[in-house]
Amino acid sequence: MKARFGAGLTALVAMIAAIAGCTVLDGYDDLPWDDTQGLPDSPTRDPSPKVSAVPPPPISGGTLLVTTDKAFAIAADPDRDRISIVDLVRSRVHGILPLEKDDEPGRVVEGAAGSVHVALRRGGAVVTIDLATKKMHRRPVCPAPRGLAYDASTDLLHVACAGGELVTLSWDVAAPPVRELRLDGDLRDVVVEGDSLLVSRFRSAELLVVAKDGTVVERIRPLAYIPGALYDGANDTREFAPAVAWRTVPLPGGGVAMVHQRALVTPIEPAGAGSYYSTDCRQSVIHTAVTVTRPLPSEGHPSDLVLSRHGVGGIGVGVLPVDIAVSPDGLSVAILQAGSRDLVVTPLETLEREDGIERCALAPDQDRPFIGPSGEPIAVSYFGANKLLVQLREPPGILKVSALDGVKFGMIELPGESRLDDAHALFHGNRGGALSVTCASCHPEGHEDGRVWNFQPAGPRRTQSVSGGVLATMPFHWDGDLGYFTGFMEEVFVKRMGGSLPDGEHLDAFAAWLDTIKALPRSKPADEDAAARGEALFNDPTLACATCHSGETLTNNQTVDVGTGKPFQVPSLRGLAARAPYMHDGCAATLHDRFGPCGGGDRHGVTSVLAPAQIDDLVAYIETL
Repeated sequence: MKARFGAGLTALVAMIAAIAGCTVLDGYDDLPWDDTQGLPDSPTRDPSPKVSAVPPPPISGGTLLVTTDKAFAIAADPDRDRISIVDLVRSRVHGILPLEKDDEPGRVVEGAAGSVHVALRRGGAVVTIDLATKKMHRRPVCPAPRGLAYDASTDLLHVACAGGELVTLSWDVAAPPVRELRLDGDLRDVVVEGDSLLVSRFRSAELLVVAKDGTVVERIRPLAYIPGALYDGANDTREFAPAVAWRTVPLPGGGVAMVHQRALVTPIEPAGAGSYYSTDCRQSVIHTAVTVTRPLPSEGHPSDLVLSRHGVGGIGVGVLPVDIAVSPDGLSVAILQAGSRDLVVTPLETLEREDGIERCALAPDQDRPFIGPSGEPIAVSYFGANKLLVQLREPPGILKVSALDGVKFGMIELPGESRLDDAHALFHGNRGGALSVTCASCHPEGHEDGRVWNFQPAGPRRTQSVSGGVLATMPFHWDGDLGYFTGFMEEVFVKRMGGSLPDGEHLDAFAAWLDTIKALPRSKPADEDAAARGEALFNDPTLACATCHSGETLTNNQTVDVGTGKPFQVPSLRGLAARAPYMHDGCAATLHDRFGPCGGGDRHGVTSVLAPAQIDDLVAYIETL
């Protein structure tokens, strides 16, 4: 395949008319799929910001499934809280299944014959759909279900949850869960591997090997990329560490492919103009990578998984890799990059042989179809050996793309209300290729990447979340040095990222959209009595926790010296359990560590008088916030 590069970001396409009502829509014979229809033209740019009546959630990726018999495509639509079933044989919409408001459907997996399962990311449930009758059955599972895996040998469905629950459901939709484990938080995808399960963690890109008895028997992480140490003739000594595992999918024959980001560990000097981007991909702070993890050739047990090689799979082009699909023969993969609105189609062998970050370009046998003019891509799946389906969030549709040469040959439109939103596009886009990072690169799904960046001369700074009503927590940054939103955009988006400052209307629209990003749904405490005791401690005036962490956002918005070196902004405690590591420099790996030497002592809450059991109670309560 010859490498091809797309044009810059173009204006988005015209919207499909709104569809009223909540009933199942069926039998769209007037929605053709052929070589000439369904590829919309670009409209004239409107200087006023386009704002969706219903704010679309941040992109999560991985919402498209093609059934094994290639009869149906199932598209979960988190923007419209619905599930679309497309008949691929007759090339038409088979049905639109409405969900409850804010269900935000995510991962889709095929179940027993004629059924699929869909995780409702904010609905706290999994729906099982009979494709023949289009009937849905809803099962509560955990507050924030993320990954799904169906084991045909046992007829069990495994659900990985952001709160750390790993729940197993039986074939009986009316039965309670078969098993619920409590693992580390931030679980993402789950893959069946023999008698064991492989479970990824989102921000750390860690892969947990969970044995049949429920114990974690191994932890695997992609290794760091150190050009100067690994490659002859490389002058660059900057180190990149694995981060943000957007999607982990099974490989035919065993093992997984994980598409993730790699983030700069080396100090960023200076923390000023252009410090986040460069025309040389090796000088950018973030780039795309794919890590392949396979069983050892002589062994079949999942705990014998090993990395294919150190530094494998870097992609030197593109931004925000939210999805990956594996070809039926397991020889190729397609990586969807929502920020640059493109695909990278590559043989797996090429990824395992060399690292694209070395050349900052594609290899001769890799291709890069540009999707942008057709819409905003969020998911990809193979449809046969050499065909790809790409799900578009706006306008809603499924695009057909050749995996051989990247040619687009038709789109099936999905009816639905417009969710066109300039603020959403700004958060996820790279401004027509001008930026090598997006806002969502460091704030995936509107939260944060778990990274501690070393900004010079400021020093280490932990990424802060932008979810849960961030505007109410001004001033911004750990130093509290940015007292208004325009100043924040001038410093970060313009000065550091290399973007251009939006005008007043667009800036207001962007701030308003950011404030709609919700905090993660919280899991119930493992010990509710301990959490209740911890709440009493938290509100005890002698401890003074609630002196600074007060009000709806649990911050007084002050910049205070709590014994950690200098005054820092008091952060909101909402959703704190999902934001390890802690403190401005990430010195506390866990909430318990925050009450250790790096926490500032009694200047940061008078907690030295507490017994270890009381600290446990206090942590149990804080984890519920």
